[in-house]
Amino acid sequence: MTSIAQWRAGGAYLEHKGHRIFWREGGDPAAPALLLIHGFPTASWDWERLWPELTKRYRVLTLDMIGFGFSQKPYFYDYHMIDQADIFDHLLALARVPRYHILAHDIGVSAAAELVARAAENAGRPQIQSACLLNGTLFPETHRRVLYQSLLLTRFGPLVSLLTTKSGFARNMRTIFGQYFPPDQETLDAMWALIENDHGDRIMHKLISYIPDRHVNRERWVGAVQQTAIPMKLIDGLVDPVSGGHMVVRYRELIPNPNVTELPQGGHYPHVQMPEQVLAAYLAFREEVARTQANPAHARPVTPIRAQEAT
Repeated sequence: MTSIAQWRAGGAYLEHKGHRIFWREGGDPAAPALLLIHGFPTASWDWERLWPELTKRYRVLTLDMIGFGFSQKPYFYDYHMIDQADIFDHLLALARVPRYHILAHDIGVSAAAELVARAAENAGRPQIQSACLLNGTLFPETHRRVLYQSLLLTRFGPLVSLLTTKSGFARNMRTIFGQYFPPDQETLDAMWALIENDHGDRIMHKLISYIPDRHVNRERWVGAVQQTAIPMKLIDGLVDPVSGGHMVVRYRELIPNPNVTELPQGGHYPHVQMPEQVLAAYLAFREEVARTQANPAHARPVTPIRAQEAT
């Protein structure tokens, strides 16, 4: 496991609205670009188990969204997913990326959907060549939030943030990881340290704004994913109580020709819990995308697969 100190040492900072944003790059600069987008309440370090293999194949870029991880966490700031998407745009411009692929988790799915919507509106933007989603709530009607998230959304949210503790965080993480692959103590310690850095545990009620953002932008984000010609894939841990099997059902209902890999024992963090299976499913998807883009005439609807068939 790469420690969070090692992760931080391998990164750099860009500026967004006067605040420092941590970002990281690895792999061959000439290889196809892959943008990794993390989830709530953690940070880009979540990708460390996939990082070595991904950087062997791609130019990989990621960052900690403002309010997360090693990025600054201003208290007086409007945290919204549209703004977070702006930061990813900034990174792509800074890195001079003309075209790229996306791999996104949790709230990163909302950021990815916004980037897909922007790509449809402006052909001059960096071209998205594929997007893979991990256990994120694309559809707000399927989101089953934990009690802690609900409390953060009430008028008592600031107090709930103040009362946030490592033990409470660990309890919630064990719930969303599920019974088959629970988080070990080292992982929990690292994730909590990332949250606690720069007093991030005191702004949780502000970061939770992504939930109402999903309702406000539902038509835009869901519509973008439904209508795009960009190859899309969903990899989902089915025992995730937040966006597990029930979200997959809705995805199959609303997304044309859904390409889905189901992880029957996976929880909310499949890339942390079972990185080998996630990597195998993702690489198979990328191989399929490469074949189709090399010979568009052979493009065809994708048959959904299960995890056992992908590994």
